[in-house]
Amino acid sequence: MKACEDIDGVVTASDDAEAQASTRLELERFLRDVEVRAYRIALLGLRDRDDALDAVQDAMWRLVHRYADRPRGEWRPLFYRILQNRVRDIQRRRRFRSGILAIFAGRDAGDAHVEDTPAPAHVDPLEQASAGNAMRALEDALASLPTRQREAFVLRCLEGLDTAETAAAMGCTEGSVKTHYSRAVHRLRTLLGAHLGGD
Repeated sequence: MKACEDIDGVVTASDDAEAQASTRLELERFLRDVEVRAYRIALLGLRDRDDALDAVQDAMWRLVHRYADRPRGEWRPLFYRILQNRVRDIQRRRRFRSGILAIFAGRDAGDAHVEDTPAPAHVDPLEQASAGNAMRALEDALASLPTRQREAFVLRCLEGLDTAETAAAMGCTEGSVKTHYSRAVHRLRTLLGAHLGGD
């Protein structure tokens, strides 16, 4: 390959190839590091193993193909924003499908009940590994939170993103993140009081 020249000196094509290979390796390490936690986040929002896997895979694909050239420090908030958007897309598609099916079944879409929603088809090995009443209670409590509160809590507390990164991931202001997070913590304390040693 022919070498390219810049103003300060020579930049060879092999230097560029090495930089791309290095970025690719860093991106692969990043994705390996977040894949299990991302799956858990998607599963909390979707309550379906296959949909959660699809959401994570799609978020990873989009990060690699659209944002790999961004600085490494931006990958985490970008990835979680993509993931949260993908989870919302799947939830919207489900609501649309259930509405259409309700019309054809002669029911009003507003008549659908939570208990009519099918449970995940498979037992999640991660849930088996995290056996214990407290862990199940936490998962149930997180699933019961409003979407934005759950997102803020998971990203801040479980993923360790700071307020600015969480705001970028959620597509909102830092003030909104603080409000959602505070409400989530308050609600979780109420729901998990017995597991935390409270009332």
